Amino acid sequence: MTDQHLSDSIFGGRDGSGPGDHGRGGTMGASPTGRPPHRRRRGPLLILLLLVALAAAVLVAGLVLKPVVAGFLGGGDYAASDATGKKVPVTIAANANGRAIGDTLEKAGVVKSAGAFVDAAREDTRAQSIQPGDYLMAEHQPAKAALAYLADPKNRVVKRVTVPEGMRASEVYKVLSKASGIPVADYEKAAKNTAALNLPSSAKGNVEGYLFPSSYEFNAKSTAAEQLAAMVAKTKDVLAELGVSDGKAERAIIIASIVESESRLDADRGKVARVLENRLAVPMRLQLDSTVAYATGKRVITTTDEERAQVNGYNTYTRDGLPVGPIGNPGEASIKAAVNPAQGPWLFFVTIDPATGETVFTENKEDHDKAVLQFQAWCQAHKGQC
Repeated sequence: MTDQHLSDSIFGGRDGSGPGDHGRGGTMGASPTGRPPHRRRRGPLLILLLLVALAAAVLVAGLVLKPVVAGFLGGGDYAASDATGKKVPVTIAANANGRAIGDTLEKAGVVKSAGAFVDAAREDTRAQSIQPGDYLMAEHQPAKAALAYLADPKNRVVKRVTVPEGMRASEVYKVLSKASGIPVADYEKAAKNTAALNLPSSAKGNVEGYLFPSSYEFNAKSTAAEQLAAMVAKTKDVLAELGVSDGKAERAIIIASIVESESRLDADRGKVARVLENRLAVPMRLQLDSTVAYATGKRVITTTDEERAQVNGYNTYTRDGLPVGPIGNPGEASIKAAVNPAQGPWLFFVTIDPATGETVFTENKEDHDKAVLQFQAWCQAHKGQC
């Protein structure tokens, strides 16, 4: 029969064996399971080719449609011709990465999108040198131009100020105020909030002596309290490096402030500190015009008999030991001299030539009095300077 013959040709062998006949060999090429042979598969190769084609299509579409999609989503970049001529303030936070900087610029209206800035940063190694701080930047500029502007440290808006060694706190406030535009009264008020300044415990709330003399670059938005705190922190760093604990900080700073006031030459700082220590060890009163002058609020080399007779916490002619507090803000060299005085037997010193700073150190009063005569002769030759 025709139907039976077709059935045999598909499911059985030519010898008439059926699918259940395992006792005989099947047709050539039949599988060991008895399944019919199959042709070589092409499906996986075809799927792979389709995937490659699809990926290429997506890539091309992305490149073509990126500007369009960016436009709809608020991305993209400004052209140089988009500039408005207006400048806006921008603050770059400390430790901000490329995305954070881009977000800041986008919000300020400097760049069109944070993504454009990120792309520019990936291509420009100068992005790694961008410093935190305040900037005044043109509105609507290309991301590459914004990056180049930020990478130049000269474009930072900072308040630069230099505080010389030996200034009193009241003088420091005036210098800071002139540079920042912040009223002196704000610095005076900030100095009273000693907890915020993180003064050493031994300072007992007195900021005098801890406003470290140096050059500073303060953020344009920094407050009086923040500026004073930064100066105190520098003094504490120097003390810590020298191994001075908070409990011993006040004594070191008082001596350093006297050294700063009495020394004209760096070579003499350690000697002045040694004279102070030697006198304290005897004990002898320090008898320093610099401490008397601090109490009067004057800036003078010599003091009057009346001023030296006054009884107060700073008059070392009428008071034993050190004054009650620092008489100015010493620099690092004077602090180091106070912590590590020179070795020597001196008990007296006098600057015989205030113009050059020449100072004579002696062990006894007789030699000291001779040196004082030299100082007096200089004063007579330079009327109004003593």
